[in-house]
Amino acid sequence: MNKTYLLSALCLALPVLAQTSAPAVVAPKVEASALTQALDQPLGIAEKQFVSAAEAMPEDKYGFAPSQGEFKDARTFAQQVKHVAVANYGIGSFILGEKPPVDMSNMNGPDSVKSKAEIVKFLKDSYLYAHRALAAITEQNATTSEKSPFGAGTTTRLGMGTFLTAHAFDHYGQMAVYMRMNGIVPPASRKKD
Repeated sequence: MNKTYLLSALCLALPVLAQTSAPAVVAPKVEASALTQALDQPLGIAEKQFVSAAEAMPEDKYGFAPSQGEFKDARTFAQQVKHVAVANYGIGSFILGEKPPVDMSNMNGPDSVKSKAEIVKFLKDSYLYAHRALAAITEQNATTSEKSPFGAGTTTRLGMGTFLTAHAFDHYGQMAVYMRMNGIVPPASRKKD
């Protein structure tokens, strides 16, 4: 694969995501390739927004899920956070080629993780794992097709690495609505002085 083409394609998405800088949780320092940097920067942006939203929601609102309209069976705020953490572990383990470090049978997260503090720690730990996974993507293994961990078909480490960011932003959008429905402006939307 043409290295210049691949890096150019990845970098096209960065200006859209580059609204903030450093991640909320600093990943371990490793010598990063340009490919890893192109994947890790938007993940750090998603992480910062997602973790700050999880920290801003009061604990007594973690059980909130909309009930009016077409929200039947919608995940609670806590389940949104735990779901992204579980997905981070699942996607990360695919990239690393190892068994997931958490039980993947409940995509709403483990029932044993209950308090806000436990949920936020579970989330932050999942991002550390995700950053480690992205650091394992190389030019040699980025585009090798393998069976998808989430159903039929195949995918690549590069594809799953980009999905880490997209998936978090999908759920962040839902969480932002939940926060606003409870009178809370998400930290990423607050005016900066």
